[in-house]
Amino acid sequence: MLAVRSDRSDFDDRWLFERKLDGVRVLAARSGTGAELVSRTGQPLSATYPEIAAALAPQRHDDLVLDGEVVALDRGRTSFSLLQRRMGLTDARAAAASGVTVTYYVFDLLRLDGHDLTRLPLRTRKALLRRELVLAAPLRLTPHRNAWDPAMLQDACRRGWEGLIAKRADGRYAEGRSADWLKLKCSAGQELVIGGWTAPSGARTGFGALLLGHHDEPGGALRYAGKVGTGFDQAALRRIAALLSGLARPASPFADPVRESAAHWVEPRLVAQIAFTEWTRDGKLRHPRFLGLRDDKPAGQVVRERPQG
Repeated sequence: MLAVRSDRSDFDDRWLFERKLDGVRVLAARSGTGAELVSRTGQPLSATYPEIAAALAPQRHDDLVLDGEVVALDRGRTSFSLLQRRMGLTDARAAAASGVTVTYYVFDLLRLDGHDLTRLPLRTRKALLRRELVLAAPLRLTPHRNAWDPAMLQDACRRGWEGLIAKRADGRYAEGRSADWLKLKCSAGQELVIGGWTAPSGARTGFGALLLGHHDEPGGALRYAGKVGTGFDQAALRRIAALLSGLARPASPFADPVRESAAHWVEPRLVAQIAFTEWTRDGKLRHPRFLGLRDDKPAGQVVRERPQG
């Protein structure tokens, strides 16, 4: 189940509120004595986060499915950039060598002892989760509040959080995006598709900037949204440049003209997480900053997020 972005500021007691975490969405399933972690696109993640899979082994229930977010914490704040160092690793030794500690914040319980819980109200599912899940590092429950106060979002922004997630307390769990879950964000930011790059200049290596876009609709035309040239360290420049070299194509993948001299084009398969201040009137990003690559969302599903609700 996925949230939609919203600018709503009035909520009654049918809603509850969680911190918006800046990490990777993960479903965790325990069956018998084993545990399996998968991304929202079905990619296996047990080898990437083996300590989370291990923490599910001593649970007293042999059959359960959890929903939550894997994060890396940097001085109390979730850091998607830091988490990048764990993403894509496929064995426990590499995960340990990364030096990045992860935490799995669990916020929903979808199945328990052969019973499908998705039709139950969210508040009931959360009560069962709190009662039945055995907590041990790196497992944590995602705390929530039951009453709306506009100051909550202001406080979240002051703390450097991504924002809040508002959820219908009486809502069922439904696959896909739903207005029963709303993203209340502190600043603009979303996933965008990489469709090309510009050459580096000066002492810069790898590339100068990434050319970004989004689809009109899932699988639709790719619209140019501007370029991002900040937020990269040397390791990211080298790694992304290597990925881009294997995706080269002769013509632009964008439906719109891109006025960048000597641009290099790539197949639009890589997805980047981008922070920015706002959209301009002509549909371009203002002050974009690269946060990291995402491998948990197909590029063809990336569309421009617009406030709803």
